[in-house]
Amino acid sequence: MNRLRDNSPVIIILIIFVLIIVGFEFVPLYSVITSSFQDNTGQGFSLAQYSNALKNPFYYQSIKNSILISLESSIVGIIIATIGANSISKFSTRVREKIITMSNMTSNFSGVPLAFAFIIILGNNGVFTLIFKKFGINLASSFNLYSISGLQLVYIYFQIPLGILLMYPAFDAIKEEWKDAASILGASSFQFWKNIGITVLLPSMIGTFNIMFANAMGAYATALALTNGSINLMPLRIGALVSGDIFMNPMQASALAVILGLILTIVNIINVKLIRKERTI
Repeated sequence: MNRLRDNSPVIIILIIFVLIIVGFEFVPLYSVITSSFQDNTGQGFSLAQYSNALKNPFYYQSIKNSILISLESSIVGIIIATIGANSISKFSTRVREKIITMSNMTSNFSGVPLAFAFIIILGNNGVFTLIFKKFGINLASSFNLYSISGLQLVYIYFQIPLGILLMYPAFDAIKEEWKDAASILGASSFQFWKNIGITVLLPSMIGTFNIMFANAMGAYATALALTNGSINLMPLRIGALVSGDIFMNPMQASALAVILGLILTIVNIINVKLIRKERTI
C-alpha cells in the first residue's frame, strides 16, 4: 500500500495517458472500421464500400495515383537524401549543425505554405516562369506545376529534408578506420560503398523510405492547395467524401481510409522483414 501511495502521481499520469491514447487513437479507429462495413444507409453490415473502392475506376485510380506518386517521390527523395547526408557528414561540426537546423526547418515547411511558394516560383505567372520567358523559353509549355509531374516535384521537395534528418545519424556507424583499411587493401571508394557502406546504411535507408512513403501517402493540404483536387488521390477523395464537396458518404470515406491504413501496414511489415533480413546477413 505504501508503494502505491508513493507511486500514486505516476499511476494517475499513466491512467490519464492511457485514456488519451484510447480516446484519440482507438475510439476513432474503431469508429472508422465499423463505419466502413456499413451500407449507405448506415444501418446494416455490408462489404459494398470495399467492393466499390476497388471496382469503381474513380476510386481505384485514386489508390493507384497515391501509391505511384508516393513510391516515386520516396525513391528519388531517399537517393538525394542519402547523398546529401553523406556530404553533410564531411563538414565541420559547426557547419553540420547549421545545415541540420536548416533541414529541420525545411522539413516542417509543407502544406498550404509550400504549395503557395511553388505557385509563386513555378506557377503560370511565377517568378522563374517569367524570367525564362524573357529569354525566350516558355517554361509553362513543357512543365505544368498543377499536373502529376508538378505534384511529384513538390512531394520530392518536402521529402528530401525529412530524409536527410533521418539518414544523417546513420553515417556515424561508418568508421573512418574502415575506409582506411579498405584503401590499404586496394579497394576504391566505389568498392567500399558498394560492399561495406551501403550494407551498413541499408537498414536505415529502408526505414527512412518507409517513413517517407507514409508521409507522401497521407499528404493532404499540399495536394489540395496546389491542384484544387484536380488530381485523384486517396486523401483528397477521403476529404471530399467526408466534407461533402459533391456528395457526402462517410461510409465510403471510412473504407478508403481503412485501405490506406492497410497499404501502410503492409509496407511497414515488408520494411520490418527487410531490416531483420539485413541484420541477420
